[in-house]
Amino acid sequence: MMILLAVACGAAVANLYYAQPLLHAIAVGVGTSASDAALLVTVTQIGYAAGLVLLVPLGDLLDRRRLVSRMLVVTALGLAAAAAAPGLGLLALALGVVGVTSVVAQILVPFASALASEDERGRVVGQVMSGLLMGILLARTVSGLVAAIAGWRTVFALAAGAMLILSAALWRALPDVAPQGGPPYPKLVASVGTLIREEPVLRLRMVYGGLGMASFSVLWTSLALLLSRPPFSYGAAVIGLFGLAGLAGTVAAQAAGRAADRGGATSATGFFLTAIALGWALIALGRTQVVLLIVGIMVLDLGIQGQHILNQTVIYALRPDARSRLTTAYMTGNFLCGALASAGADFAWRSAGWLAVCALGGALSVLAMLVWGGLVRGRRRVPSPDGAGECSGRDRLVAERVRSR
Repeated sequence: MMILLAVACGAAVANLYYAQPLLHAIAVGVGTSASDAALLVTVTQIGYAAGLVLLVPLGDLLDRRRLVSRMLVVTALGLAAAAAAPGLGLLALALGVVGVTSVVAQILVPFASALASEDERGRVVGQVMSGLLMGILLARTVSGLVAAIAGWRTVFALAAGAMLILSAALWRALPDVAPQGGPPYPKLVASVGTLIREEPVLRLRMVYGGLGMASFSVLWTSLALLLSRPPFSYGAAVIGLFGLAGLAGTVAAQAAGRAADRGGATSATGFFLTAIALGWALIALGRTQVVLLIVGIMVLDLGIQGQHILNQTVIYALRPDARSRLTTAYMTGNFLCGALASAGADFAWRSAGWLAVCALGGALSVLAMLVWGGLVRGRRRVPSPDGAGECSGRDRLVAERVRSR
């Protein structure tokens, strides 16, 4: 079941990234400019943001098995329309639908958390998120290879078939869990704000997650600009391979999940935030040395993904009946911080080059460490019932809430 959920999450989120290395080929294919074709990425991301706000909360209201299967069918229709689109307008509309419905991955992660027992929730979330990360990292590589062999339309056609297969597989394999019920849809969406207001632990983890996503966006917005210029002067194919350095994040996902299950979420968060800062230091030193640059990317991605898994594991323990809405709050914050950081990275690059980009990313990581350090110093120690230090399960949740206050 975990393997299936991991594959489904990876395949669903990969739909967001297939078009990115194909923009030139798409522009030629539909008779438009490369700059206009680049708007397809923006449309897909806007659709994804809309899906986070409007569709993910439905996971707390409807039968997730039915919701996920039907959303994947709509995703398949959008991908098929993209494969057949004669012009840029219809292609943008199709990819907008794909972006909205690809948030199915953010419904599956809390679903996996709900299926797991209390003492293995972190491990399950970590394994499912490993699949999601693999989808993000491999989507561009697979897309480029398929397009080189059979054309860009084949990429979307094959993705459509994959979504139909996954829809059928999940329909057969997922348990038919009756929805717990909730308020009417408008109040359901509005209650996301209520959760943010009422849950200090959620707000804290949104800060960690937002700053982590900001660091991620700063790096990947600017990295191609560095690598395409001397002393590297790499082509697009080689630059794309740097994304494989992010596979270190899958290792972090497993380690973070296990740490959360052992009740060590707070200390592990500090470790991963420190890794992000160290990664930026190595990346800055590696501006002319490719080995240091790759090691820095690996360390940075390990830290970002590790703290991300911890954040999700912690917030899913807050309100079992509202896990999808917790996901909406957390991921929307990440998305907004990532978008702002991308704009900041572009400004930093234009202003002072790579060192300014590293200074921005490093400052974000240091800020996250300061938030964590201040809370650790200011909190009261809350012992577990057996006196074993960090709490686990429900007691860990109580400890986390007290510490946050």
